[in-house]
Order: sequence, then structure tokens, then C-alpha cells
Amino acid sequence: TMDRYETLTAREREVLQLAAEGCSNPDIAVRLGISPRTTETHRANLMRKLVLRTQTDLIRYALQRGIIAPED
Repeated sequence: TMDRYETLTAREREVLQLAAEGCSNPDIAVRLGISPRTTETHRANLMRKLVLRTQTDLIRYALQRGIIAPED
């Protein structure tokens, strides 16, 4: 089967990681030097590609993939 993660662009992967760490769209925009609107677009695209609906889904996905580590 095709790994959906492989369909993400490098930028979408960066947004995924920061979003999973709890950064807001404005925070992510500042960190990556892009506009908040662009951040929203990347986030919407990665959510669609990964078939995720909520922030909780995003965090669970990132934990399962090892993109972020569980908190102690």
C-alpha cells in the first residue's frame, strides 16, 4: 500500500511536525518565515492527504509515526 506520508511536501512535513508539537498557525508562520495564510493552506493540504480531521488526529498520527515523542 502507498504510504500517505510520502505524498507530503517537505514544507507540509515541517508544518505537520510543528502543528503536532502544539504550535498555532501564526507561530508556525513565524518559525518558517511564511505567511499565516500559507501555513493554513499547507496544514489543510496535509490534513486532507493524511485523511485527518482534528488536531487530536494530527497529534496521534505524529506520535504513531515517531514524528514527535510522547511526553514523559
